[in-house]
Amino acid sequence: MNITELTVHELKDKLQKKELTITEITKAYIEKIKEKEGDIGAFVTTLEEQAIEQAETIEKGTVNGTISSPLAGIPIGIKDNICTKGIKTTCSSKMLENFVSPYDATVIEKLKQENLIFLGKLNMDEFAMGSSTENSAFKKTKNPWDLTKVPGGSSGGSAAAVAANMVPWALGSDTGGSIRQPAGFCGVVGMKPTYGLVSRYGLVAFASSLDQIGPITKDVEDNAILLNLITGHDKRDSTSLKIDKRDYTKSLVKDVKGLKIGVPKEFFGEGINGEVKKALQKVLENYKELGAVVEECSLNVAEYSLATYYIIACAEASSNLGRFDGIRYGYRTENFKSLKDIYRNSRSEGFGAEVKRRIILGTYVLSSGYYDAYYKKAQQVRTLVKQEFKKAFDKYDILITPTTPTTAFEIGSKSDNPLEMYLADICTVSVNIAGVPAISIPCGFDSNGLPIGCQLIGNHFEEETLYRAAYTYEEERQM
Repeated sequence: MNITELTVHELKDKLQKKELTITEITKAYIEKIKEKEGDIGAFVTTLEEQAIEQAETIEKGTVNGTISSPLAGIPIGIKDNICTKGIKTTCSSKMLENFVSPYDATVIEKLKQENLIFLGKLNMDEFAMGSSTENSAFKKTKNPWDLTKVPGGSSGGSAAAVAANMVPWALGSDTGGSIRQPAGFCGVVGMKPTYGLVSRYGLVAFASSLDQIGPITKDVEDNAILLNLITGHDKRDSTSLKIDKRDYTKSLVKDVKGLKIGVPKEFFGEGINGEVKKALQKVLENYKELGAVVEECSLNVAEYSLATYYIIACAEASSNLGRFDGIRYGYRTENFKSLKDIYRNSRSEGFGAEVKRRIILGTYVLSSGYYDAYYKKAQQVRTLVKQEFKKAFDKYDILITPTTPTTAFEIGSKSDNPLEMYLADICTVSVNIAGVPAISIPCGFDSNGLPIGCQLIGNHFEEETLYRAAYTYEEERQM
């Protein structure tokens, strides 16, 4: 039995049947990390000794009955912008290279309550700004399917670690596609929940009105299980929503009869790779055969969403990253003669090129004289995007688009062309602008053997509908 190839629900079953022990599972993943990390580069921090200690303690607790969680002892990886008490939280930036968080994010508290084991913190684009995980200050993560290709970003370390069986599942964060795009590139399942469904307390902020933590897993069932663990109202997060707790695993039913699926034609036009289109057409045919109603529709947001997203995201980033000043915490320059020097040199030396680019752009669109022309206009367009989605969901249960316009691209191929890199998010950013949920599921491979992702978009709080549709397709594909 290859332990690390099992899904979480399979690991859980084997623990319950006493076919495996918690320590065996943990050691198997630690060995896999040692074997693969040199090639993949998914981790910023590994927690081998701590994980073994955790495993032994939890194992004793399950034997003597003091620990009863059904998921106790399951390992997990955490994106390195989610605060973990006593462990480095670097955001893959020199600015926070030695920052040890004094508290846990709400999602970490929830995972600790279930006695999950933390294997380490996963690499990302610096401060979650990027689509390839090439913007990390520490290392470039590689795609497990082809080491010359990017894993996507900014949650590239999370997606690559799951795809390479270095962790059974992981947490990522999604600001404009940062869970779904790497999930698509790495052939795993990634869910961006409804904005406000998962607490952002303890998530280092990039763009506060867009950021959302979510699960990256090997299959749809694991994804629903992990979302169950991390949802819930949190009074420490003013954007956290008060809604009844749901069990998303109950929606894992193989049935899409009568499900109305809209296919926005704007997401299948110019710029979408031919092999990606072909794979998506097969998905739509499968849904038709299973009894779903599939119709072409128009969602006239694609051409405006990317510009709107980058104006809003950069403006919020400029504001959020103002706290990193070399005074309170984080990196401080040694080269200064005055207070101004500390501010200027700490930020110049501590931030990477992409972060600086977005701070400058954000400061510009918020500045006097340009605020109305850019930031205010972007917020008005955001309202139009929300209205477009509302109109679409009055008629359809879900929308289907490609997750990405192409499969994973070569490392370094877009590094010198930020605009081309930003276009990698063309299919995903409108979801964050509208605050609706979306899931990326694998739907085939291109001629080079690289995974293709299919994105299912739902109305607010319709994660259950997305899971049902995704699970049905996944089950059908495995037959």
